[in-house]
Amino acid sequence: MKKILIIATGGTIASLPTENGLSPNIDSRQLVSAVPEIQEYCCITAIQYFNLDSTNMNHTHWLSIARYIRQEYDNYDGFVITHGTDTMAYASAIMSYLIQDSPKPVVFTGAQKSIFEKDTDARVNLINAVIYAADDRAHGVKLVFDGKVIVGTRARKTHTKSYNAFSSIDYPEVAVIRSGKLHYYIDDKTESTVKFFDKLNPNIIVLKLTPGMKAGVFDYIAENYDAVIIESFGMGGIPFYDSEEFADKIEMLINRDIRVIITTQVPHEGSDMEVYSVGFRVKKKYELLEAYDMTTETIVAKTMWALAESRDQQEFRRLFTTPVSKDIV
Repeated sequence: MKKILIIATGGTIASLPTENGLSPNIDSRQLVSAVPEIQEYCCITAIQYFNLDSTNMNHTHWLSIARYIRQEYDNYDGFVITHGTDTMAYASAIMSYLIQDSPKPVVFTGAQKSIFEKDTDARVNLINAVIYAADDRAHGVKLVFDGKVIVGTRARKTHTKSYNAFSSIDYPEVAVIRSGKLHYYIDDKTESTVKFFDKLNPNIIVLKLTPGMKAGVFDYIAENYDAVIIESFGMGGIPFYDSEEFADKIEMLINRDIRVIITTQVPHEGSDMEVYSVGFRVKKKYELLEAYDMTTETIVAKTMWALAESRDQQEFRRLFTTPVSKDIV
């Protein structure tokens, strides 16, 4: 039987009611005992790594998990990380850069309701994550939720309460799991050698443009961050408002060696700055990096990783524009 390591980190799946609302209080042993049937699929080992609401998870926690998986990589056939849903899309994206080309699966899952409750999605999600992790064709970083297997760089939380909390953005689901059976849409496992990375630079900011926003916000960014991801309008336009102030501020950031990346705040189909003049002229003038159809969560993750790998402008550009785990298609 396959050997699967479950790494419990808290989240709703492990929460119990308190006088201040739900809080993670169920440990890894209790999680596994709530779904004894998973022992039919593989040999399970479970550890309690953190017990946090995922709102409180950040890059330090995900780096620590990646290092632990690296330490245990040769001892197991796959890994399942139980995680809170609020930042799980960020977590799966970041792990996709910290653990690249893995022939073994690294699977994120969680729930919208605690495994403590009678009627919950938690048990099915945990079982499905184990089913996928124990499959011979499973590989790489994936997010398993509501019967869907989603590439780690393509997952986004799109519902706050419903069981179908996660969607695969602008890329097909890899597989679905129905009644305990795994059905693949994309079976692309190849021979590969895992590559581990152990650095992230979290000193970045996402700026969502709003109509009439003042360009002075870039002065604050210039003093405090190494990169800015600008969620612009539509296909990626930069406003001019009868002046060149926004363009001038972007030039100022570039001159200060701050990375500027343009994306769109529209959920689907990505950016294309060259369609309209409001995007075309500023992209061409400053050779701006464009994220195209990458999700914001993945842009954040890739920027953290690429900045940590190199502060050289051209090397950062190469790293950012090179596809990793289906992040650019």
